Amino acid sequence: MLLTIDCGNTNTVFALYDVDKNKTDIDKVFDSHTLPPLLGLWRSQTNAARTADEYLAFFSQHLELKKLDLSAISLAVISSVVPDANFALERFCTLGLGVRSVLVGKDILPGDLGLVIKIDKPQELGADRIVNALAVNQFYGAGAIVVDFGTATSFDVIADDGAFLGGVIAPGINLSLSALHAAAAKLPKISIARPPHAIGTNTVHAMQSGIFYGYIGLVEGLLTRLRLELNFTPKIIATGGLAPLYAPHIPLIDQCDEELTVKGLLSIYQTLKTM
Repeated sequence: MLLTIDCGNTNTVFALYDVDKNKTDIDKVFDSHTLPPLLGLWRSQTNAARTADEYLAFFSQHLELKKLDLSAISLAVISSVVPDANFALERFCTLGLGVRSVLVGKDILPGDLGLVIKIDKPQELGADRIVNALAVNQFYGAGAIVVDFGTATSFDVIADDGAFLGGVIAPGINLSLSALHAAAAKLPKISIARPPHAIGTNTVHAMQSGIFYGYIGLVEGLLTRLRLELNFTPKIIATGGLAPLYAPHIPLIDQCDEELTVKGLLSIYQTLKTM
């Protein structure tokens, strides 16, 4: 079994895939039709202070509920944008699970993965954006914009030859909502939801309209501007925790794929087999 770990600023996602040769032809390049069986996917709130033992306790409980054996895991591939969490995650894999761990950006670099990065300082590119670009190139074909509705709302542009061209980073939806509540004494904490009308007739609906329709406007505006700078028509793919809420209301988005990052980690596994 292959364990993929995507450690983001808000959540850490653990996904377990069955890459047993008897069940999946792993000598074949994965595509959208030949993905190995997903045995489980679990989310945990990211906490840089969490220890390897705490990760092991969390993960073991979930495997026990599914009657899966820890000893069947053969490799872990990790993407992380939280440097302070990396040591514990690596120890969780190597000591807790007894398997080799591969950390994107440390143990394997974009060049090893065939990804050309055309930005001013390639070393500053986050592991999640690298992995998303890899996933797009393998599972959707080059020439795309990825909109990631995460802690930040990011837009990543992948050229029609597969190179990473750059993008946009805007404040995330939850981050903006928290800042609004924290900075304005009379504004309550609210849930993110589509309000009944754009014109809010009470404080909650007015705030929901700003967060919901405001971010739709931001995404549509930036996508329109990015497309004008490209000499090809990009596929537009949404990912991240809030993508299912927003993507259906943004006609420019072609596809919503919440598992894009873990698919990118699968792509890295495929590359590791040939190295």
